[in-house]
Amino acid sequence: MSASAGTGVYVLSLMSIPICFLFNSLIYNNSAEAFFFAGCSAVLILSISTHFMLKKKAPVDPLFYVFAVYAFLSVMNLIIGLEQDNIIDGFVTFYLREADPHINTAHGHMISYWDGCVHYLMYLVMIAAITWGDSYRAIGLYWMGSFLTRAIVYILGNAVGKYGTQVSPLFLLHMLYISVSVWACLRIFSQPSTRKIQLTSVQEAERKSLLHRPLDLLFIIYLIPAFAFCVFRGLVVLDCSGEWCQAYTRQYEPYLKDPSAYPKIQMLVSLLYSGPYYIITLYGLMVPGCEWITDLTLVHSGALAQAQFAHIGASLHTRTPFSYRVPAGGQLVFLLVNILYALVPQALCYRCCSRPALFLRPMPDKKTE
Repeated sequence: MSASAGTGVYVLSLMSIPICFLFNSLIYNNSAEAFFFAGCSAVLILSISTHFMLKKKAPVDPLFYVFAVYAFLSVMNLIIGLEQDNIIDGFVTFYLREADPHINTAHGHMISYWDGCVHYLMYLVMIAAITWGDSYRAIGLYWMGSFLTRAIVYILGNAVGKYGTQVSPLFLLHMLYISVSVWACLRIFSQPSTRKIQLTSVQEAERKSLLHRPLDLLFIIYLIPAFAFCVFRGLVVLDCSGEWCQAYTRQYEPYLKDPSAYPKIQMLVSLLYSGPYYIITLYGLMVPGCEWITDLTLVHSGALAQAQFAHIGASLHTRTPFSYRVPAGGQLVFLLVNILYALVPQALCYRCCSRPALFLRPMPDKKTE
């Protein structure tokens, strides 16, 4: 398949920049000339993009078109984040004034940047894989974890936080986006795995004891304090009255008590899902033949990367009230612990995906008559 379809998606996504500026100007100018200019520009942009996408045989995978739309929206989210921080102006001013107030929180800023940078890159990679006929299951599972965490925290935070009573019709549109994305996640997960490992490699990996796998031993050692840290922060947001919980909140992460409820929901999601993940992964690293561990680490590493990016950024962002930001004296410890908590699962995911022989089961030899 020609790469022209992917090129068309890339061009279309970048065209969201002039489209946002034109329609924002149209709304504020409210003139016939602005309306005519914006309409002609939109038609021209869509015509050019369609020419690139359909110049040769169009992709048959429906996710190509889903990711094409999402790439367009990702650039718009990046524009939203940049304008929220006053880096640019005049692109989505009307939207920021009329949209749900949740988008103007520190957490809303962080997910705008994550979607506009990391998700955008994932969409382009998956679109390129579709146009070249390659498998995109691995990057798709990583995106699945990132998206599901973002969606769960954002929706529940909107419902129970201080803005819970200020839900506009745009929230229903966001639910449509969630529904389509869940369908895309299910379609990605149902794709067959493309791992091809020789039988001898699987047998050699199974013969090695844990002491002869020092990297796996280090990951196992890490999983124990990671589980404890996950449970500890869950107890903190549940208003544990213990002295350690109170001291940790006061000295390192007062953002956990932010009334927007996003950090509280994030830690509860981590407690309910990351906690069991650490125990299951601990088992998978010690017992050979756990084929599910590669998919599980991909989903979890994507989820944790998104969660930690949003949590770290929002804890330090100026949109967070000063009393809930990380104190200056605790920033070094806060950054060290949270960055380490985010990066080690990425290394574990790379280990499981790049050398999966330990987790595969050897196929029995076929008997010949």
